[in-house]
Amino acid sequence: METKRDLPLADMGRQLQGVRTWVVEDDPEWRDLVVDELERHGAVVRGIDSVEALYRELAVDRCDIVVLDVVLPGEDGLSAARHLRRIDDMGIVLVTGRSSAADMAHGLSAGADVYLAKPLELPVLVAALHSLHRRMASRRGSTHAVAREPAPVAARGTGDGWSLRAGGWELWAPNGRSLLLTVAERTLLQELFSAPGTPLGRARLIAALSPTPRDFDPHRLEVLVHRLRTRVRTATDLALPVRTLRGAGYLLVSTQS
Repeated sequence: METKRDLPLADMGRQLQGVRTWVVEDDPEWRDLVVDELERHGAVVRGIDSVEALYRELAVDRCDIVVLDVVLPGEDGLSAARHLRRIDDMGIVLVTGRSSAADMAHGLSAGADVYLAKPLELPVLVAALHSLHRRMASRRGSTHAVAREPAPVAARGTGDGWSLRAGGWELWAPNGRSLLLTVAERTLLQELFSAPGTPLGRARLIAALSPTPRDFDPHRLEVLVHRLRTRVRTATDLALPVRTLRGAGYLLVSTQS
C-alpha cells in the first residue's frame, strides 16, 4: 500500500488544504508565483508586501504559518520573526539569499522554524510548509494529551467569570460562551488581565502590540478595542468588561455591582 512517504512531492503538497499561510514578500512577481503555487496545493493564502502590513493584518486576523522574506523595506524579516515568536505560536519560515551557516543560525535563533535559502524551488517550499504544519499539529496534539484543557488565565480581581484559556487564544465569558482571539486581541487582553483593576496607559499597551511603538498609530489601538467589543458582544451577548479612560488608557473592571 502506498504511504505518505511514497507519494510524489506534488501530492504531498495537497495536504496544505486549509492551512492559512501569509507570504510577506516585496517582489510582486515572486510573491504572486508563491501565492498561486500554495493555493494550488490547497492553502488559504494572503500576499503581503511589508512587515508593517503584516502587523495590520494580524491586528484583526490570524494565520497558521507566515513566510517571511528577510530583506524587506522598513522592518526586516529577522526583526519580525523575533517579535512574532514572542507573541504567537504560528509557524515562521524565513526565506533569504543569505545561505551561510552563520546566517542560518541567526535566523533560527531569531525564532524561525524553517530557514530556506534562495534561489528557492517552489516544490521545496511546499514540502517545507507541509512538514512544518505536520510538526505543529503533532506538537499541539502532544500538549493536549498532557492536559486536555489548558489552565485558564483568570481575570483576577473581577470575580465575575471572565477568563483567558487555551494559552490566551480564547476569551471565555461568565455565561460559558467563548471567542477565538486574533494575535492583537490576545496581546491586548493578556496585558489587561495581568493587572485587573489597574489602569494601563496607551504607551504600555502599544509597546506590547508593536516592536516599533513610535511608528504605531494610536488610533489603531482605539479601532482594535472597538472591534473587540463588537466581536465579544456578538459572540457572547455580554459586554467586554474593559473601560476606556479618556486620555489615559484602558481598565479591566468588574461587572458586579
